[in-house]
Amino acid sequence: MMTIEQQKETAKNWFEELRSNICHAFEAIENDYEGELTSQTPGKFERKSWFREDDPEKGGGTMAVMKGRVFEKVGVNVSTVYGEFSPEFAAQIPGADKDPRFWASGVSLVAHMHNPHAPAVHMNTRHIVTTRGWFGGGADLNSALPNEADTAEFHGALKTACDKHGDDYYDKFKKWCDEYFYVPHRNRARGEGGIFYDQLNTGSWDDDFAYTQDVGRAFLDIYPKLVRKHMNEEWTDAEREELLYYRGLYAEFNLVYDRGTAFGLKTGGNVEAILMSLPPHAKWK
Repeated sequence: MMTIEQQKETAKNWFEELRSNICHAFEAIENDYEGELTSQTPGKFERKSWFREDDPEKGGGTMAVMKGRVFEKVGVNVSTVYGEFSPEFAAQIPGADKDPRFWASGVSLVAHMHNPHAPAVHMNTRHIVTTRGWFGGGADLNSALPNEADTAEFHGALKTACDKHGDDYYDKFKKWCDEYFYVPHRNRARGEGGIFYDQLNTGSWDDDFAYTQDVGRAFLDIYPKLVRKHMNEEWTDAEREELLYYRGLYAEFNLVYDRGTAFGLKTGGNVEAILMSLPPHAKWK
């Protein structure tokens, strides 16, 4: 049986491995692209390490950002940070009200595409330890021009991962995603949904970690397939405009409602990495 420190190291290593595998898959897509932007150079991830500004001894992470022919902007970040929550923030975090010390590690990804037919996406998985420990994360599709077949394939892959671990996981985590990624002031969902889970602690660290790994593997399997399906399609100026307006909605959610943004900013995270999720270009009507 692993100690808590061994569990932390194991989770951290997995998040870094998943990041590397995703980056490799996305760079392969850039190299295989044959659409109307082929005159441009295929994108490559640029990596930049960072450490907590308030105390470099309390961890940091690595940003991996690519701007290419298929991916207008994609970031795949990993981080591992630790320290103490502020009294105000500690009251909101399970277990931190008893002891403000925390440890958090995870991988976070957002992809914004040139082609309006290729879906944007968000994915993250994480492990957090206070006086308690839990896993969280998920993945959700964010298409400017929703495609029913794409949505069904994406949800099907996530359901398969969920069904291996709990008969109720998919329905429960899909509902959570639908409720979480909702923009109240626009009275609409941010995208086509997926799954979202948090504070997952069934009493078996191994089972919860295995589920988190399967979510990452499911994403790595299905999302590149959806991108390859559409990346060479032509688009119109009107469709590109729809993409830019949709990105405005996406940005509004991330800046106003996203708990991950607040967590990063309140735990000494790298601002550039935290706001990596914002699109390179957007419009508002």
